[in-house]
Amino acid sequence: MIHGESYKPIIAEAAKMAIGEENIYERVFIFELLKDKNDPNAVAGAVGFSVRQPKFYVFKAKAVLLATGGATLLFRPRSTGEAAGRTWYAIFDTGSGYYMGLKAGAMLTQFEHRFIPFRFKGGYGPVG
Repeated sequence: MIHGESYKPIIAEAAKMAIGEENIYERVFIFELLKDKNDPNAVAGAVGFSVRQPKFYVFKAKAVLLATGGATLLFRPRSTGEAAGRTWYAIFDTGSGYYMGLKAGAMLTQFEHRFIPFRFKGGYGPVG
């Protein structure tokens, strides 16, 4: 049985061990990408704020990976019962990453693809 939600905590723990907890910022809402003043085609950081505390963050980076997820709830899923609430239908995948990438000058392609979970006897999951 494949359950995406059981893999995420395992991967998160491995990431914490690999880069150190002091380098992880959780519950920070990133709302703007910072362009590199020397290279107009590069992103040099991001700006965000804590969703739990009155803190504002400015991150500088040599490389930026925009991994905010897609826009999963644009369409109603075909799943029923408990499958409708699985973590691959994340309610926070609002498409904000598409907006930030577009605003920073990224070329957005392949929007014709849509996630449909693979179904097999006795299970379902984001493997199709």
